[in-house]
Amino acid sequence: YAYETRTKFPGKRTFLVGEIIHNPHVNHKLEAMGVQFLYRPEGGEFDFGAVTPEDVVILPAFGVTVKDFERLRAVGCVLVDTTCGSVLNVWKRVESYARDGFTALVHGKNYHEETKATSSQVTKHPGGKYVVVRDMTEARVVCDYIEGRGTREGFVERFAEKMSPGFDPDRDLERVGVANQTTMLSGESLAIAAEIGKSMVRRWGDGSLGEHFRTFDTICSATQERQDAVLKLIAEPLDLMVVIGGYNSSNTTHLAAICQQKVPTY
Repeated sequence: YAYETRTKFPGKRTFLVGEIIHNPHVNHKLEAMGVQFLYRPEGGEFDFGAVTPEDVVILPAFGVTVKDFERLRAVGCVLVDTTCGSVLNVWKRVESYARDGFTALVHGKNYHEETKATSSQVTKHPGGKYVVVRDMTEARVVCDYIEGRGTREGFVERFAEKMSPGFDPDRDLERVGVANQTTMLSGESLAIAAEIGKSMVRRWGDGSLGEHFRTFDTICSATQERQDAVLKLIAEPLDLMVVIGGYNSSNTTHLAAICQQKVPTY
């Protein structure tokens, strides 16, 4: 879509929100084609001040937040949406949780563009809530609170930058739906969902689980295929693994982490 956009609108200025994907080869190619990158300052918001109604803006594969989408739509520019279908699948799931009064528990990196965009989907419904857990350690903090352990102050401090505004753990952890950033480790996402489910059973009883807990595996199929492939590769004796990809790519770093458990990995 991004490459075709330059062909379809050769005379228009073309901007890209962030990086199309975290792959330097692809992003350098887009730069060479004249695409201008818009970056988010750390802790801030994208600056769309340079964008006019005459311009074209490409939305990345990770998607953009609901707020950023509305800001761009208000400008009146041409929007080319390259959001990945797997990501849209997660958005539908998270939105359905919010619609039905469930807090979305997202396994992901809270600073990653995709997780920011996914979390924002709850804002489409009044009272929509989310909390982001990075790994099993953080998921167990949530489990402890569900089961009555831990303090409110400790929870709020731990997840200060990782939950929706006004999040109340006493109220908002009664009904939880699990989703994930599509490029996380599949096994870890499934294990986290299982742990949250067990805590809900201990808190509310097996017969009430459906009223308090939902889950859905939303790992991207391409991510899953690569993770499965490296697991097969490292089952054999190897001297070395080389993973090719972007340093800031969630996919790349997770593949390297899997390999590193068995073989020196670069």
